[in-house]
Amino acid sequence: MLEISDKRFNDIVAEAIDAIPALYQRYLKNVAFIVEGEPTPEQMRQLNLYRGELLFGLYEGVPLPQRGGGTKLLPDKITLFKNPALAVSRSEAELKKHVHHTVWHEVAHYYGLDHDRIHQLERKNMFTDSSIGGEL
Repeated sequence: MLEISDKRFNDIVAEAIDAIPALYQRYLKNVAFIVEGEPTPEQMRQLNLYRGELLFGLYEGVPLPQRGGGTKLLPDKITLFKNPALAVSRSEAELKKHVHHTVWHEVAHYYGLDHDRIHQLERKNMFTDSSIGGEL
């Protein structure tokens, strides 16, 4: 498993967030990006994930299209999980690819895309390894 400091991992996450195109950053409001080592047992249970299954990121909130123009007091939350990303990465370059992809995936959930639509866009290569481009 790749080893990297928390600071370096946080820097990679920040780079991925900064790579979100301006068009999508403009509407990305009241969202907290958090880094944790592992998902909690409660998060795993809520997602019906089995023990040992890897979770790289999690969007928690009300997707933008479902808000009906209303505002919320608490921010939406996107959590990036460090240890699962490290477990599947053999190099820092590969880790960056996984983190960028996870940020794109969770931001897509914020914009209301479900897994089927996200996977469809991925198959069409609507994002790149180094940035979150694409059609959200």
